[in-house]
Amino acid sequence: MHPEIQNMREVALVYLDRSGGLQKFVHDCKRYNDSKQSYAVYRFIISINPSDIAELDATLGNYILHNPLQAAQIFQSVCFIAIKTLSLIEQLETEAQISILLKPTHLPPLPSYVLSLSAYPFNYTSQRFYMAEGIVIAMGTVTKYTQGARFLCAEETCPFSEGFRYIRVHCPGATESATVRTDFVCSLCSSPLQEDMKFRVLGDKQIVEMIDAKILNALKGYSNNKSHFRIQAFTVFLRDELANKMTIGNHYRIIGIPACVQNGLQATACIEVNSIQLCKPNGPSFLSDNFKYLLSLTSSSCWRFTAVLANIFASQVVPPGTYNTLKLAILLSLVQTCEKENADYLDLLIVTSDTLVIDRLLNYSLCLLPRGIRHPPSSEIFPSVSKDKHGTGSASIQACSAVLAKGGVCYIGDLSSYKKDKLELLQSVLESRTTTVFIPGKKYGEEADQQVTISVQTNFWSFVDVDSSSKKHIQKENFLIGQMDMSLIPANLVDVFGLLIYNEFPLGRLSSPLVHHILKKAINPEAMLYKVSQQFRTQDYEEFILFAKNLHVELSSEAENLIQGYYLASRRVRRDSVHGSTLSASALKILISLSKAHTKLSLRHTVLQEDALIAILLLESSLTLKHGTSALCVAPNSVFPFDLSDENSLQQRDIYLMQCHHELLKFIAAYGPGIHINANEE
Repeated sequence: MHPEIQNMREVALVYLDRSGGLQKFVHDCKRYNDSKQSYAVYRFIISINPSDIAELDATLGNYILHNPLQAAQIFQSVCFIAIKTLSLIEQLETEAQISILLKPTHLPPLPSYVLSLSAYPFNYTSQRFYMAEGIVIAMGTVTKYTQGARFLCAEETCPFSEGFRYIRVHCPGATESATVRTDFVCSLCSSPLQEDMKFRVLGDKQIVEMIDAKILNALKGYSNNKSHFRIQAFTVFLRDELANKMTIGNHYRIIGIPACVQNGLQATACIEVNSIQLCKPNGPSFLSDNFKYLLSLTSSSCWRFTAVLANIFASQVVPPGTYNTLKLAILLSLVQTCEKENADYLDLLIVTSDTLVIDRLLNYSLCLLPRGIRHPPSSEIFPSVSKDKHGTGSASIQACSAVLAKGGVCYIGDLSSYKKDKLELLQSVLESRTTTVFIPGKKYGEEADQQVTISVQTNFWSFVDVDSSSKKHIQKENFLIGQMDMSLIPANLVDVFGLLIYNEFPLGRLSSPLVHHILKKAINPEAMLYKVSQQFRTQDYEEFILFAKNLHVELSSEAENLIQGYYLASRRVRRDSVHGSTLSASALKILISLSKAHTKLSLRHTVLQEDALIAILLLESSLTLKHGTSALCVAPNSVFPFDLSDENSLQQRDIYLMQCHHELLKFIAAYGPGIHINANEE
């Protein structure tokens, strides 16, 4: 035996002892031994910390990183000697029966260990560990593969016609036909080898498609980034304990060994995964100095900071002071984005005749999030099923726009352009925040049909063109005061959207500042037309949104009482003799979501009555558009009744909102008997 190999075996034993791996190995052996069953292959997983093992012996550390298959053989010998010396598994006969899977905890943070399909050359023949990052865009169902098999010599008089001399074990990148073949011959007598089917060991296999996270920039529909890059999906194999450890739409960092799988005339680059780590983006722990200064200037009122934010927001697309209510709603929706289950979602449906301007504004806003997806009309919004392209014949679930926008926003464009079945599916998803994919077993080689439920954790944005609505449908005549004609869209679908917003310009007439803005931008798209665009850059807003959305906020008792009082009073006021209350049960959740969003946007941790008031005014305006005005009778632009040109206009707005608060308390007292709300005397 080569002295270097012997030295690495000794170091491997020392590492296993020090790291606790030896104790785990003994425990795994006991499980095999207690079963009293003889296996063709005994599989062991060994966790490897490359830094620790390199400190013990640099040679072995280098061997593990750059020759992992040969390094596994060193650990295989150590484990076999340990089993025989300590009599850990009585059934074990040969060293070939031991299969070792090395799982590195991490790789050195160097470029040579990062795998990129857009970088050439792609060295898939090296069979060493690489690290790769990507988003799961497709997942196959779990199928079986041959983990190991026992072969015997066909010649009965040959000594190798029994025992465990010939053991085949799956290697990274190997296909089923490579592991189990019919052309093996005995090394002693050259007779053909036959598989002993009783000893075939099966494992779980799942094929996953991943793609570089840069794809998200390409799916936003609008970007200031002019750079061009090549993006290609790559195939990932998850085996045994790693099957079903990934979730479609999530961002993962994986460590594995690249390989090339041959499927007929087609070769596919793939990665055999050894370890998986979920990547969670951390929000910045800082704000720009301009935002901090603005916060200090507006600290005298709980309403001023968010008012100024909305007023100057998206000045690259629309002039400051225009579309303020819509821009505030967009900002509230942006900060209510996260990947948690049962999160507070805030969906927006905009009614407009200025579809081009609204489309530009929503596209621009998408880019403030890492996961803002503009849905392309040619593809599916929700996950779909197709046949796996790697020749297995199994089903593969494709992610589509809504899942790729996980923790962000999915902008689906003009709602009136979708057919009835798509709108019904959208309504179902908005109600349950899940979608179910049906997989017919007969079509995809399974014994039974399957239903896979996928969580949809995203906010949806859409708009309806009122001009299109008036052309395609005969308008109703029995409208209530303040109600809009929404006959183009099913009423139940309109109800499940959190906010319905109508832009403030009269139909068919744009404001003079907006016309000047559009013309100047058409002449010089890169021009900074306003000083505020330089003071509050797009990057500053990106950092602000990421900071605000990660704030943890809680409802104060005063805000909670105000919300509940309004909700109960509105349910009593908004009702008819046929359908009962027109206020849906989801309205309470929307109110809480809006209140929390306004608190986050104000960079506070406690929801105050002032936050609840803004939420109530926005929701009441939305309900007025859907069902007509109520006894509360809020103005169409109740959140922004004045143009915000100076500090005096901000003061006037504060006075107006205080009056609204007083009217709200009177409304609750009149229509919500038994509800007592303490109001501070001015």
